[in-house]
Amino acid sequence: MSHAPNLTRAAAPVWSSPTSGMIFMALAMLLLPIGDTFAKLLTGVMHPVEVTMWRMLAQGLCLLPVAVLLRDRLRGAMFSPVVALSGLLVMITLISLVTAFSVMPIATAIAIFFAEPLILTLLAGPLLGEVAGPRRYVAVCVGLAGALIVIRPGFSEFGAATLLPLVAATAYALNMILLRRISGTRSALTVQCGATVYAALGMVMFAAGLGASGLIDLTPLDRPAWTWGAILGCGAFAAASFVLIAEAFRRAEATTLAPFQYLEIVGATAAGFLVFAEFPDALTWLGVAIILGSGAYIVHRERQRDARVPRRRRGGR
Repeated sequence: MSHAPNLTRAAAPVWSSPTSGMIFMALAMLLLPIGDTFAKLLTGVMHPVEVTMWRMLAQGLCLLPVAVLLRDRLRGAMFSPVVALSGLLVMITLISLVTAFSVMPIATAIAIFFAEPLILTLLAGPLLGEVAGPRRYVAVCVGLAGALIVIRPGFSEFGAATLLPLVAATAYALNMILLRRISGTRSALTVQCGATVYAALGMVMFAAGLGASGLIDLTPLDRPAWTWGAILGCGAFAAASFVLIAEAFRRAEATTLAPFQYLEIVGATAAGFLVFAEFPDALTWLGVAIILGSGAYIVHRERQRDARVPRRRRGGR
């Protein structure tokens, strides 16, 4: 993944410094729940698979002018089997999350989804050779216990749907591992644009197949005007968030940006309360605290590791 020019802290312009990366990441995490809110509204009038399809199409439409404007940031092949795999993982992530939004508060779904860094830590060993120390594995176990508190298998009013954000988290973690492996040959924006195209086409075929088999009812195109506005908003906020995240990673290290991901919980809780009058219960907050605490510890240990490993051994960033 490319970064801004190697300027000194004093000489670096603010918009090409790590500070700007942190600002972009914070904005992205606050915008993502707005797109999720539009998606949840849409699940009230159409099937979650159809909502995901329209979201991906709108996201692709919004990313097109961005790709043209930032074409100098595009590096490497946009369409290839590995980018198609990324698109498939994006599909699984979004279908799982949007379906979860349709039956539970956004904040609860996002809280379970935040098990992703813990899952990533577990998968990085066998798939990337990045073996964590025993204390980080203990933190992963504690964090997954927090996720179980939120999920409450057998006791949650949302039933098996509470597992959907966990499926989304696993697919997202696998996508992050994939992106790490190909980041040396493609820029983040290239992969994002290519994966969006593949995911959008995949969702059209998947939704059409389910509709033709009678498993879901596809709503007619002459739907109320507000649904089209919600679809556009859903895609626009998602596209803006992903571009901001890509720009954030150009300016700052991953371990610097990781804590800002937790702002998504704040935005999701606020959006759920203001729009749907939803507020997580005490046990959910306990689980959230455990998940975030474990994730914060893993980020802390990652920073310590990065401080000990010479930059040339970390991919030349």
